[in-house]
Amino acid sequence: MSSSRSLRTRILKAASLAALLAGLTFSAACAPTVAAATDDASITARVRTVLMNDTEIGARGIEVATSSGVVTISGVVRSPDEAERALELAREVEGVTDVRSTLQVSSGG
Repeated sequence: MSSSRSLRTRILKAASLAALLAGLTFSAACAPTVAAATDDASITARVRTVLMNDTEIGARGIEVATSSGVVTISGVVRSPDEAERALELAREVEGVTDVRSTLQVSSGG
């Protein structure tokens, strides 16, 4: 009976260890996705803030999206200089790995 109890104890310990390792593996696999999403959201917020606080550009018409550190800015600006300034500002934000633009220059000048 003692050997039966010992075997049962070993099986329970092995099963517990397997469950723990499976949980840790799952947790580690999900962590980068959650962290990346959080980082992208904070990058987007920082880029928007920098654009809104700049006195040289009218950033109200500029939208910002971030995916894996790559920022895409879109919308309408008043001039090619304003579009370039928006790109420069976005590139300076910590965490930004690349900036893509689909900005359009207003025909109204």
